[in-house]
Amino acid sequence: MNPEVLLSRVRVVLCRPSHPGNIGAAARAMKTMGLSRLYLVTPKQFPDAEADTRATGAVDVLRAATVTATLDEALAGTVFAVALSARQRDLGPAIGAPRETVARLLAEAGLGEVALVFGNETVGLSNEEIFHCQAAVTIPTNPDFSSLNLGSAVQVLSYECRMAAFGEKPPVVAPGVTPFVAPPATNDEVEGLYGHLEAVMTATGFYNPEQPGRLLPKLRRLFGRVRLERDEVNILRGVLASTQVRTGHGRKE
Repeated sequence: MNPEVLLSRVRVVLCRPSHPGNIGAAARAMKTMGLSRLYLVTPKQFPDAEADTRATGAVDVLRAATVTATLDEALAGTVFAVALSARQRDLGPAIGAPRETVARLLAEAGLGEVALVFGNETVGLSNEEIFHCQAAVTIPTNPDFSSLNLGSAVQVLSYECRMAAFGEKPPVVAPGVTPFVAPPATNDEVEGLYGHLEAVMTATGFYNPEQPGRLLPKLRRLFGRVRLERDEVNILRGVLASTQVRTGHGRKE
């Protein structure tokens, strides 16, 4: 299925968020990863100017947010929901790692709408809220400092959603930007570079053909690690030609 369609089926549900700034930060985190479906369950303060400020370019996600009185309403119509939880709950779903759990979430998105459910900034999700979800996930943080801001948590799992939707290879070129592509150097162009380099090194005394050692094979190995482009060969030969002129050893042929 089209990755963008899969992402459009993911709801981000914030249960009882207490700070409007965190709602804005969550919206921004979502939009950077291609998510747009924000649901707010009994937010303490929304809409709010601080939420707009923290959204920074994602105010459209806030404007389209759905506010509900219960988690049941926020999950209506979904086929699968994942709860963010820092610990295993009695009788609750087993807690999984982000990458594996989100991969399962996106697989379910092929069948219908799904949800990532986040709890209140202070107390997280209640047991009752966890029981509304079919799976749970935890973000493995530093055990010595495990506090994770709500917006940051949304960012981490939104990123995993994008990676899963695009098979670990999401597009990275911004729309309207044409990446620079140069033709690869041909074998004779690369060999010309090696010959030019050898000539300059010999003329400047850096390389002694009578005692070659392993210098030339090592240089071949160095350049062989990358696929040289024609422009790159021309630049390197230009540097060598300039060196020849400066040192009085003649121009390249």
